[in-house]
Amino acid sequence: MDETPQAKSPLTPAAQRALDEAAARRAEIDAKAAAGKREKGGRGGLDPARYGDWEIKGLTADF
Repeated sequence: MDETPQAKSPLTPAAQRALDEAAARRAEIDAKAAAGKREKGGRGGLDPARYGDWEIKGLTADF
């Protein structure tokens, strides 16, 4: 077996444009998340209502 990596073909302009647009969207979402208001006295981590897990004092409930 030949274990040398194959050279990847170059992306089409449309594919490269789609990747650039996705990177811009991710950067915008990250900037909004970083600039958002902080909750005083709230729990840390991701919002459980959005991600479907509640964990309080080591007990997890999925809904």
